[in-house]
Amino acid sequence: MKKRFFALSLALFFPFAACAASENAQDYDRIANAHYRQGDYAGALEGYRKALVIREKALGKDHPYTAATYNNIALVYDNQGKYEEALEGYRKALVIQEKTLGEEPPDTATTYNNIAVVYGYQGKYEEALEGYRKALVIEEKVLGKDHPSTATTYNNIAAVYKNQGRREEALAEYLKAYRIRIRVFGEAHPETQIVRDSMEVTYQKTGNPEPFSAWLSEAMKDTVR
Repeated sequence: MKKRFFALSLALFFPFAACAASENAQDYDRIANAHYRQGDYAGALEGYRKALVIREKALGKDHPYTAATYNNIALVYDNQGKYEEALEGYRKALVIQEKTLGEEPPDTATTYNNIAVVYGYQGKYEEALEGYRKALVIEEKVLGKDHPSTATTYNNIAAVYKNQGRREEALAEYLKAYRIRIRVFGEAHPETQIVRDSMEVTYQKTGNPEPFSAWLSEAMKDTVR
């Protein structure tokens, strides 16, 4: 289940003062990113919080870059296992994104995905499925049904179903992800093989005596192309 940082870049239409402040905030982002990569989550949080203060003052509390910073703070909490703090950050990001960007941009889908991942870690599977489905609607509409991000969300939905013991439903979602990745990456690509391996493990737990390879061949034949 993938969680993503938001990449930030300066917009040309910002006033000079806002641009200067945003550059200072990006300096803190870079410092925070370095701490994060080193596993220094306290240092990462300090950097992102300083960036957040600058952005809220220079750009406003409802700016997309402010939302992105909330997302990155939440992601640090997420990796610390502080799930309630992570959810709080992701929800703040989502409110801003829906207010300023609308409900369909890819960034909004990313935040829904991140929220769903946290719910999955907490064992709140129905809430996780709700988040993934909201992300999927956006991804299919905005990015396309054959986009890698769409495949990732199908894969994540399948993982939730697997954790719930809903193996047939999990296999159906894995197949959707598998077919997309074959078309986009090819059958031998590691990303494709990850889905195939997950699907095989899930299939083996169904107790079906038919070999997995035979089942998969037939399932791919029956899947709408």
